[in-house]
Amino acid sequence: MNRAGKAAAVWLWGVAAAAQAPISGHVQAYFRSQVELVMVDAQVLPAGKQKGGQGAEAGLVSGRPLDHLERRDFDILEDGVPQEITYFSQNSLPLSVIFLVDLTDSVRPVLKPLASGALKALEHLKPSDEAAVMVYSASAKLVSGFTRDHKRVAAAIAAASRMKSAEAAFFNEGVFQAAAELGRSSPPNNRRVIVWLTDNVPNVPSEGTRREHGQSVPAGQLHSEADAMRELDGTGSVVCSLLARSALSNFMTVMDSKNPMMAPVRKKFPPGDVFHYADETGGVVVKANKEDIGWRLAELIDLLRTRYSIGFRPSEERPAGTYCELKVRLTAEAARREGAVVVRARHGYYR
Repeated sequence: MNRAGKAAAVWLWGVAAAAQAPISGHVQAYFRSQVELVMVDAQVLPAGKQKGGQGAEAGLVSGRPLDHLERRDFDILEDGVPQEITYFSQNSLPLSVIFLVDLTDSVRPVLKPLASGALKALEHLKPSDEAAVMVYSASAKLVSGFTRDHKRVAAAIAAASRMKSAEAAFFNEGVFQAAAELGRSSPPNNRRVIVWLTDNVPNVPSEGTRREHGQSVPAGQLHSEADAMRELDGTGSVVCSLLARSALSNFMTVMDSKNPMMAPVRKKFPPGDVFHYADETGGVVVKANKEDIGWRLAELIDLLRTRYSIGFRPSEERPAGTYCELKVRLTAEAARREGAVVVRARHGYYR
């Protein structure tokens, strides 16, 4: 992705003096605009049990995350320069989760099982957590806005499971609209997450495809991968995915995404990819099928509970619009103690 095309890649928060100390348990965090912090959401996973870093399946989870770490166990670097961590918490800030549901035919086999297990899975949210439900194919539609009523969220997921669409699957449009909804409707101090149910088989978002299979999107208004990344960066949203594939998904992958004849058009019009979006935002991907989709959703929610919120004040002033590389890692002492790990966090931000 062209970094020059990104907006801010992390949340910029104002924090009160009370937020200088670590926050744990159920202590409420109060924020105001005296001092700007750069906030980074991070997860730590065993390196040997998940495919971390960049690549075809970056962030695919199969191991238990490290959920016992403290502020002293982390280093954060901006453009290679160590920064002082001035805010640290885990599972203290409320979640704003938008469930983004792919309506295309290849995903439909898992939608009803998802609806059946949704209410039990949503019990893994805290009462202070809010959620919304959005569906998409070529365009996106909000089924239910943000609410802390988790029964209402489960009902919205059930309603989504009964919806159908014959249009193309424009991934970038769905992600863009979900991130935009998070920016419009969720509290700025909440941790913002997109939980994306898909099979990772997008259509090429060209104008020709829009005219033929996506006319619900007006001409000239189809958002690109770069547009979606800018919206994610601007809202500080993390993308996590429930990856559920069917026999039709596998057939379409061979016919389209792995078809060398499609490579030039896919390069010209990047269709989006769950692993790329998760990697760029520091999220994770959990595989599921129609038999286990409900408890896999619960597992993914539990993974959100183990993420760390880390804040720092940049040590150097930079002109507005400057891109700053970020790296979150364990300290040398923590790395020796814990062994090989992968830290999932976003890659940078714009001042």
